[in-house]
Amino acid sequence: MFEAEDIREWRGHDVVDHERHKIGVLEALYVDTATDRPAFATVTVGLPTRHRLVFVPLADATVGPGYLKVAYDKKQVKEAPSIGTDGELLAEDEKTVFAHYELAYRTGAGGERRLARR
Repeated sequence: MFEAEDIREWRGHDVVDHERHKIGVLEALYVDTATDRPAFATVTVGLPTRHRLVFVPLADATVGPGYLKVAYDKKQVKEAPSIGTDGELLAEDEKTVFAHYELAYRTGAGGERRLARR
């Protein structure tokens, strides 16, 4: 896994699936607010005139020269919940992102959101 402060170095690099099929381009990192550890990334996908950002978990992700390899296949990632390139993930939509990947979702003890963009 990589450290959150290094994300600027990888922004704009390819994101590939476990079989090294290109999914899109790394746009941003979201950390788990409870641990401040990288949890999800957004990946720019779509046609040049219709880009969107999809979410993909970073569990078991690895970094290679010029790419980030995620543990999920291209089809599943491209079908993930998305936002516009100038949008933001709303707190009420976080649960849907976790559910798409069959991951457990819980808010903080005080009901705070689980993900924060870095």
